[in-house]
Amino acid sequence: MSLIGKEVEPFKAQAYKNGDFIEVTEEDFKGHWTVVCFYPADFTFVCPTELEDLQEQYPKLQELGVEVFSVSRDSHFTHKAWHDTSEKIGKITYGMIGDPAHVLSRNFDVYVEDLGQADRGTFIIDPDGVIQAVEINAEGIGRDASTLINKIKAAQYVRKNPGEVCPAKWEEGEETLKPNLDLVGKL
Repeated sequence: MSLIGKEVEPFKAQAYKNGDFIEVTEEDFKGHWTVVCFYPADFTFVCPTELEDLQEQYPKLQELGVEVFSVSRDSHFTHKAWHDTSEKIGKITYGMIGDPAHVLSRNFDVYVEDLGQADRGTFIIDPDGVIQAVEINAEGIGRDASTLINKIKAAQYVRKNPGEVCPAKWEEGEETLKPNLDLVGKL
């Protein structure tokens, strides 16, 4: 069942961000664009490379009005310990949500029951708290956070320009399409 077009379900979780423990709810995903990045677990192998890559893109995402949260099965205490001991994770300034009860990973349909952890899932959420894009990878396949930039720009463009759509490989400033009968069979 696709989560595209669905509003984020209510939740309450603890997170670690910039030296503080904070509470995060679905309301924190509203009023701006949000990227939620699920990963299996702290103190692993592919995960720190992905989260560091996401941090490298974080300033560009913030310029687009996007907030970022990572989520794993670990507690906010474990996130702090990892942040304090890992060179890669120590760079992170976005919120790291703890999901030890698997509420979020189940809500976002990325929970792997027999492993007790989440798949690598990336979700782009609009300012109304509605999921607009989803990418899910198997445990051993790392993601490239730079691909989020054009996806978010396209989602923002479509939101601001009803009736227009962005074709494959669309980049900001390029032509879009206005679906209508005249285009049928001509693309």
